[in-house]
Amino acid sequence: MVTGDDVRRFALSLPRTEEHWLRDRAKFKIGRIVYATLSPDETSMGFGFPKEERAALVAAEPHKFHLPAARDMRYHWVRVQLSEIDETEMRELVLDAWRMCVPKAVRAAYDAQHTDGGPKWT
Repeated sequence: MVTGDDVRRFALSLPRTEEHWLRDRAKFKIGRIVYATLSPDETSMGFGFPKEERAALVAAEPHKFHLPAARDMRYHWVRVQLSEIDETEMRELVLDAWRMCVPKAVRAAYDAQHTDGGPKWT
């Protein structure tokens, strides 16, 4: 089972990531852009995800993924129950969310140093 500490440790290892706290939630940001959050009890995680693909993701695994609150539907966002994913999947979700908002040059430098298959989208 993935914990909030696992998410935190991985997110903070990504270039330019900063952790900020707002309303009892840990938020992982690049500049002003939030790409992942932890719920106050750290049992779920919100993460950046392409809007046009999120309905299919949630429909495929509704026990695991959830749409964001109605007020957040305008954002590229999905939620996941941490108890339903393993560390590998958490890393993929966080890394892809990070890639969505980090500058292309930073992403390219990261990809050049890591052999994780590169970005799923640009």
